[in-house]
This record gives sequence, C-alpha cells and structure tokens, in this order.
Amino acid sequence: QVQLVESGGGLVQPGGSLRLSCAFSGTRFSLNTMGWYRQAPGRQRELVARITTVGTTNYADSVKGRFTISRDNAKNTVYLQMNSLKPEDTAVYYCNRQYLGIDGWGQGTQVTVSS
Repeated sequence: QVQLVESGGGLVQPGGSLRLSCAFSGTRFSLNTMGWYRQAPGRQRELVARITTVGTTNYADSVKGRFTISRDNAKNTVYLQMNSLKPEDTAVYYCNRQYLGIDGWGQGTQVTVSS
C-alpha cells in the first residue's frame, strides 16, 4: 500500500522560502502523477502544482513564478520549492498521487507565513 509522508513545513516570514518534501513509499513512483494541494481555514482544497510522469508541470496562477515542483524518481520523492512566500500562502499543504484512477493523499504539513 502506498503511503505519502510530507515534511518541511513551518513558520516563515513574508518573503521567505521553504522546501516541502513528499516521500512515496511503495512501488511504481515514476508512473504516478504527483501534486501538491493546499487548504486554508474555511476554504476548499486547491491545486498548487502538479508534475506528470514525464516531468510536465502546471501551477496555480497564484504561485506561478514563485513555486517550483520537481521529482526525484531515484529517491521516490517530490518537492515543492516555495519562494517569496506571502501570508496568503498559509495553509496545510498536502501531497497527492494519481495512478490509473487511484488517488492518494498524505497527512499534510502546515505552512504559516507571518511576521
């Protein structure tokens, strides 16, 4: 059974940076489309960034130019580099995997952007 474990969240000042990691335990990581979603209090979960099996990426308009998603298939890990963070980026960030219609989620990691 696949498990996703996020790490790297925390408290950061506006303008700062964080790198989130998501460790994928299981087989066929390279065959999964991987994504990062976030959910702020009182709001719906939204897509932040996604990377396909061939490395194609897409981003929410609100993070374009500031966030970068990447994957390391040798380490079964997907990353989200977040730069120029804003208070509105505050949320719980979730790792997601998709493979042949199967959807899986991590437990989430809190990111708080505040001075």
